[in-house]
Amino acid sequence: MSEIDAKLLEIMVCPQSRAKLVLHGDWLYSTDRETRRKYPVRDGLPVMLVEESMEASPEEFDEVMAQRGEGGN
Repeated sequence: MSEIDAKLLEIMVCPQSRAKLVLHGDWLYSTDRETRRKYPVRDGLPVMLVEESMEASPEEFDEVMAQRGEGGN
């Protein structure tokens, strides 16, 4: 599991939707329900490029948001 500084995570946003991000495993998930983007974290470094991201399925998104205590936007 990747570690990202909490202060950095507070200011980071999804480059596509500008929504807050949550760390889950080796992925940063956008809290935007419409786009459901997730960005990889490789060797502790977030890769914040839309072209490197993936779209989470609605089920995966809901599960991650529930586990992280986020409702999604």
